[in-house]
This record gives sequence, C-alpha cells and structure tokens, in this order.
Amino acid sequence: MSAPHASSTPGDALPDTRDLVGIGFGPANLALAIAIREHNGRRASGEAIRASFIERQADFGWHQGMLLEGATMQVSFLKDLVTMRDPGSPFSFLHYLQDRGRLADFINQKSFFPTRLEFHDYLRWCAASFTGQVDYATEAVEVRPAGPAGAADQLEVVTRPASGAGNGPQRAVRTRNLVLGTGLRPRVPDGVSTGPHIWHNRDLLHRTSGLTDRPHLRFVVVGAGQSAAESADHLHRTFPDAEVCAVFTRYGYSPADDSPFANRIFDPAAVDEFFRAPEEVKQQLIGYHSNTNYAVVDGDLIEHLYRTVYQEKVAGAERLRILNTTALVALEDLPDGARAVVRCLTTGETLTLDCDAVVLATGYRPTDPAELLGDLAEECLTDGQGRLRVGRDHRVETTDRVRAGIYVQGAAAEHTHGITASLLSTLAVRSGEICDSLLLRVAEREVRSTIAARTTGATGAAAAADGVPAHH
Repeated sequence: MSAPHASSTPGDALPDTRDLVGIGFGPANLALAIAIREHNGRRASGEAIRASFIERQADFGWHQGMLLEGATMQVSFLKDLVTMRDPGSPFSFLHYLQDRGRLADFINQKSFFPTRLEFHDYLRWCAASFTGQVDYATEAVEVRPAGPAGAADQLEVVTRPASGAGNGPQRAVRTRNLVLGTGLRPRVPDGVSTGPHIWHNRDLLHRTSGLTDRPHLRFVVVGAGQSAAESADHLHRTFPDAEVCAVFTRYGYSPADDSPFANRIFDPAAVDEFFRAPEEVKQQLIGYHSNTNYAVVDGDLIEHLYRTVYQEKVAGAERLRILNTTALVALEDLPDGARAVVRCLTTGETLTLDCDAVVLATGYRPTDPAELLGDLAEECLTDGQGRLRVGRDHRVETTDRVRAGIYVQGAAAEHTHGITASLLSTLAVRSGEICDSLLLRVAEREVRSTIAARTTGATGAAAAADGVPAHH
C-alpha cells in the first residue's frame, strides 16, 4: 500500500490569491490541509480550494523536546487527524501502520495508545504530502487588508525567513481567508527567564543531550502536571548518579480523570453543547472537568513514581525527592548550573538547591491573535471580557469592514468551544467544519458577484435607453 503523499489532487497549484492561508503548520492546520485535499479530490479543478501554509520551523515537528522514550499518548489512536471525520481516509493512523508494515504488530499490543514517538512519526508521514504547500522556516510578521478601501474582501499576509532575525527579505501573499493555528507558548513564572541551565520542559531532550558538565549532580523540576512528572521520571532514569527534586505546591500529583463519562467532554457533540451553553454554564463545565486535562498526571505514572520513591527509601539511597507543598521563590542562573530557592508552604522553611539545571514544567499560554493581526484586531468583535467572539464554524466575528474570513484553531477559542480547542480530540471533525465554512463562503461570494453583475447590467441597460454611455 502506498503512502498518501504519492499523489496530487486538483487545487495543488497555487494562484496569486489563495482561498486560504494558514499560519502555523502543527497538527491542527495539518488536519485542515488533509480535509481540503480530500475535498479537492472529489471536485473539478475549478471548484478546488487553493491553500498554503506558513511554518516557522524548518520542518514538521510536534513537541519534539518531549518525545521521551516510552511516553505514550493520552488519547486513542482513533482520534487521529481524520478518523472521526472520515474513517476511510488514507491519512488515518491505521493506514500509516499498514504503510510502515506494523499493523499486525500494533494490534498485538492490545492498546489504543501509541507511544508519543510513533504518533509523531505518523504526523510527519501525513505532513510529507504537503511539502509543496508549506513555506517552512518562514514566519508571518503582519496581516493587513488588501485591495481598495472599504470592505476588505482579501487579506495580505507578510512573511520573512524565520532565521532572518528581522532582516530577511519580506514577501506578501494575498488570501480570501486566514486560519491562525499558531499553537501555544511556554509559560514561565513571573520574573524568571530561561537560560543555559534554566529550561522550559519543551526543550528537555534538546538540552539534556548536550549536558556534559554536571558538577552538582542534581536537577530541579517545577510543576505538578503530566509534563512535570514525565520530566522528573526521565531525568531520574537518564542520569542514575543525580538527585531529582520535584517541586510543586500541591500535596501530591493529581490523577487525570479519564473515565468514560468524563471523557465525553472530548466528543465532537460536546462542542455543540458547550457552544450553545450560557456563559456561566461554560465556566462551570471547564471548572468541573479541568481535571481531565490541566495539571493532572496519568495514574500509572503516579504509581510508578511513588514506587520509585518508596523503593529508594528502603534501599537508603533517595535520588527522587518529592518536595510537595513547596513553592519556588527565587531562581538564579549560575556559571556552572542554577540555584533554586524553595519554601515549604506549611512550615515556612526555605531550602537552597544548587543544581545542574532547573526544568520549568509550568505549562503553556495561548498565542494572542491580536499580536499578528495588528490594526485588523480592532475589526474583530469581542465579548464583555475582551475575548474574541468566535462563531461555531471557528470564524472570528468581525465588523462589516472585513469580509475576508479569519479563523482560529487552538486555545484562543477555548472560551467558546471548550476544553478540546487546544487538544487533538476533535481535530478531524473541526477541520471538516472549517472546510465546510470555506465552501459556504465561496458560494456566498459567487452569489454577491452574480447580484453585482446583474445590477451593473440593469444599470447599463437603463442608461443606454436614456442615451447615456453605459461606461460612465
């Protein structure tokens, strides 16, 4: 069976004005690219959606600094980029396994959860189909209205080489629709800057691979979520001569609620229910079920870490130290490492930990679309809390001065579409919804053009009847 990227479909040739430009080419916009490709494959060339994408990275990559050995996905392989939308798609995880010659082997594992490394390979396998539509190593620096003054039917996306540090040549691409899939940015504590020995966990593998001098034989991991627990476990296994101090303000790691009924919040139907709910109900639902995703840890990993701590106590050599109910109060980058000062919340006692590195597993924050939209952000409507008003089709509501479509994927729409906005669970269905919205907008544009042409024709006929040149 051949890989899906062996063929091309109508719409791959890109005109000067695109139907869609996507900023960011992570899993969300990759799923959208697939949905558009499959739509184009069922239509004549003239009915195709012509799309291109912009990506800062030099190649496709997804959380590569956390592709830890043995770490598994927290979602089923059936929630890949396509299956929930089209189980027969050639871009499914099962088709990937067949192409790689591992379908039977994977089935024999009796597991719904592939390793993170394997799922990343699946994503790269899909992304290989779109190299001609993605400008890698490129960053978007500005989005502005295009065309004559008045209603902006098109947008202009200004880009430059990502390695240009602001000095590279700029180019502009016009589009009728824009999709922002710029992902998340690392969150670090206030007043803290990352450096040679202070890392966000997203860089864990990149940084540890080059760590040769370790005079302190100690690491500090700050945070209580899945990434923090995985980072502590990885450092403990990778550096058997080092102490690993896990610092968090909770009493212990909290298990993720992955029970069947709670998991329904990740179903596509739950997005409809959440979107229709009153604002106070939306807040309640996020509060009730935040323990399905935020600052929680897989139960098996919690038990593994607890057993490790206990067995080291029995052996009298405690390398994994759980500093619970403890807060980070100061952090300093040293010439040969880092110094972390922590304070026990229950006793007030402070402790200074000189270490080879501090890993900040302190989460992420959404990218603010306004940073890229510039003056266009003023045309985007907001709610009473200053958040974007996003329609059910993931399109940002704008003033009448902007007719071009602006869509958002990711955490920027969590307040309207729920917890799954930044997760993999509904990517397949969401990509189909955005594709359908684009098709609806094409139809609307054709209707407007037809009405305008008829109006112009009628005006010209009337003028001719009065003896006035029609081209006045």
